[in-house]
Amino acid sequence: MHHVLVIGAGTMGTVHARSYAAMENVELVGIVDIRAERGRELVAETKTEWFASYEEAMEKLARVDIIDVCLPTYLHKTYVQKAADAGKHIICEKPLARNKEEAESIVDYCREKNVKLFVGHVLRFFPEYEKSRQLVQDGAIGNVGVARTFRGGIFPTAWNDWYADYKNSGGLVLDMIIHDFDFLRWCFGDVERVYAKSLLGRGFARMDYALVTLRFQNGMIAHVEGSWAHEGFSMKMELAGSEGIIQYDSAKEKPLIAVNRAKQAGMTGVAVPESPLRENPYFRELKHFIDCIENDREPRVTVEDAVKAVEIARAALESIETGKPVTLV
Repeated sequence: MHHVLVIGAGTMGTVHARSYAAMENVELVGIVDIRAERGRELVAETKTEWFASYEEAMEKLARVDIIDVCLPTYLHKTYVQKAADAGKHIICEKPLARNKEEAESIVDYCREKNVKLFVGHVLRFFPEYEKSRQLVQDGAIGNVGVARTFRGGIFPTAWNDWYADYKNSGGLVLDMIIHDFDFLRWCFGDVERVYAKSLLGRGFARMDYALVTLRFQNGMIAHVEGSWAHEGFSMKMELAGSEGIIQYDSAKEKPLIAVNRAKQAGMTGVAVPESPLRENPYFRELKHFIDCIENDREPRVTVEDAVKAVEIARAALESIETGKPVTLV
């Protein structure tokens, strides 16, 4: 039985707490949040205890094995280090940190303390994205030359309006489309060059938009689009290869479809559906991390992956600020 303490009862803390509460081999021993009303509401739902501070929880709880950090990005380093000092394994929401140097220092600290660190890049656990990567690896659409992704929704609201503080949140580039950076790197390897444009600094209150072009070391080009100017939420992707295209658009509420051009030109097309409703991707992600702890396995998302995702996002932000492409070494 693994005893998990969740720090933060915001959107992701709520999702994680509900997931742990539904796991057979996990006991959710507590939730930490400075907001008493929100904390008590969530513990009532998940049948655990609320604590006003990390220190109170660690003092009062008889056993904690894993600490899950679901706090604003700028607080990650502080609380990951506190958990590492206590000798606990750690699950931390993405992005790991606000920049590469901070991310690397977190990773090094956890290694020094000999604790495991897992970072929640959950897109790797969405069935549509898993299947897309598998199709690419299997050569179902030949050599991929171009990819396009989109992720968009309304400007997020949260505790202390921290998303509006660009220094602490990194805007949608660091907080949201980092999902797509991680997914594309998972599929196609390391990024060589980044060029980006956005609304950053143009005075649009509660709105943001970015278009990031990635050139990979293998020569592939990806266009990553993100928006905090849409109602609702949607994500889509298009992976174009020499033999076909993989397309997915959550707004259309259709399963993933991969079409082979050669077969389509003949007598038949090939459709490969995957439903996102079979199992919650967040549950699958956390269950995977728990299994990695239990069996000392390498996770699907390594700490190196998490650092690379931050590096790509920061390169995009640098490009936006300078108007120039940024080369990664």
